[in-house]
Amino acid sequence: MSASRRSGTTDELGPDEPGESGGSDLLAALLDGMDAALCAFDADGVVTHWNREAERILGWTAAEAVGRHGFAGWAVRSADAEEVQARLMSAMTAPGRQVHEFALVTKDGGRVLVRTQSAAVRGPDGKPAGVYCAFSEVHAQIDLERSIALSEALFEDAAWGVVLVDADLRPAVVNAHAARALGIRRTSVLGRPLGELLAQGVEELEAALTHVLAEGAPPAPAEMWVTVRTPEGEKRRCWRSGFLRLASPLAEEPVPLGVGWLFHDVTEAKQAEQEAALLRFRTNQLHRAARAAGECEDPAEAATVHLDFALAGFADHALVDRVAGAAGASGTEGEQAPGPVRLVRLAATPAGAPGPSLLTGAAGLPVRYEEGHPALQCVERAGTVRADAGSVATERAREWALERQWPADAVHALCAVLRSRGRTLGVVTFLRAAGRSRFERADSMYAEDVAARIATALDLAGALERE
Repeated sequence: MSASRRSGTTDELGPDEPGESGGSDLLAALLDGMDAALCAFDADGVVTHWNREAERILGWTAAEAVGRHGFAGWAVRSADAEEVQARLMSAMTAPGRQVHEFALVTKDGGRVLVRTQSAAVRGPDGKPAGVYCAFSEVHAQIDLERSIALSEALFEDAAWGVVLVDADLRPAVVNAHAARALGIRRTSVLGRPLGELLAQGVEELEAALTHVLAEGAPPAPAEMWVTVRTPEGEKRRCWRSGFLRLASPLAEEPVPLGVGWLFHDVTEAKQAEQEAALLRFRTNQLHRAARAAGECEDPAEAATVHLDFALAGFADHALVDRVAGAAGASGTEGEQAPGPVRLVRLAATPAGAPGPSLLTGAAGLPVRYEEGHPALQCVERAGTVRADAGSVATERAREWALERQWPADAVHALCAVLRSRGRTLGVVTFLRAAGRSRFERADSMYAEDVAARIATALDLAGALERE
C-alpha cells in the first residue's frame, strides 16, 4: 500500500505534502470568507485559528493571534482573563453549543462587547481536542435579531397587510391580515397571479410593483381602489399602499428579490371623505342656484336654472314634466286624481351639445308615456322612483331608454315628484348614461331637494298666469 493510502489521502491529491497543503488552503479560504469572526483553541487553550473577520473586529492579525495561550494579556483585561478562559474552555466538556457575552480588547486599546458561540472540537478518537469560538459584535447581533423579530411580527401580528411579491409579481409570503383582506387562506394566496385575486385594479397594482422593481420605492404611500374576489362576492376596497424594493444583502450588486407591499384598508375613511366633499359641492350648487334663480323675472326660467345647477356632476340629462288637466290639482298627498295622469313636457336639457335647459311646454301636448312608466308612478305615489336598465347589452339598454321616451344613452333614471302647497305639480327626471353609477339613496335626497325648489318656482309661475 502506498504512503498516500496509509495517510488517508487519495491518489488524485498526489503526495501527502501537496494534498495537505491544498486542504490547508481550502480551510484558510473558508475561514477567511466567513461573515462571523472565528477562532479555535487546542486542548491546552492555545489559539490555533484566527480568521479575517476576527482581525477586523479586534485588530489583531492571525500572525499575532495564533500561538498565544488564551486571551490573557492581549485580547481581554487581566482581571477578566481567567473567567473568560474558563467559560470558553468549558465548552470542551459541555454538550452542544454555549453562548456567552463578554468584553474583548482591541489592538488599539479599545473594548468591544461580543457575543460568542463555542463548542467542542473532537479528534479522530471522539475525545475533545479543543474548542472553536465564533463571535460577533453584540450590536450587530442585536440588529440581526431585531430584524428577524420585526419580520416575524409583521407576518403574524401586524394590523395592516404585508405581502412579499416575487420578481414575477406573484405573492411569496403574506401575513394573516393580508389574507383576510384578500378573502382567502394564507397558503392559497402563494404563487397565484394577482389577477386571480383582484377583479379590478390589478393593472394599477402590477404597474406600481414593476416600477418599484425597476426604480425603487416611491416617496409616499399611494391610495389604490381595487375590487377583491371573495367567496362572498366582489368587494370594492381602497388600500393605502407602501412599497419597498427588496435586494439581497449578500450580492456585490443589488439583486432584486421582489417587493415588500404594505397596505391598510382606508375604504370607510375615503368614502366618508368623498361623501363630505360631495355634500359640500351639492350644498354650494343649491346656494348658487338659489342666488341665480332669484335674478330671473320669469319663475319658469328660474325652474330651469335650478335644473341646470343640479345637473353638474349629478346626471347627464334632465326632464321636467308638469301635470295637465284635472290631475294638476290632486289635493293632499295620497288622494287620487279623478282621471288618468297626463304629463306635459315643460323643460328638457338639449339632446345634442351641452347647454342650458330649454322651456318646451308652449304647445301643451302630453308626453306619450305608457302605463307603468317611472314618471307616472312617481306622480301617482307622490314619491321618488328609481329605475335602471340593469346589466343588459348596449343595444337592449338603448331600446329600454327609447321605450320610455328618454335619450338613447340613458341607463339609470331617478324621478322626483314636484310638490308645492299640498299639490302635485309634476315630476323631474334625472338620467345617467352608462359611464356613471346608478342612483343611490343620497342621490334621491338631493333630487328631492332640487325638486322642491323647482316646484316652488313652477307654482309661482302658475299663480302669475292665473292673474
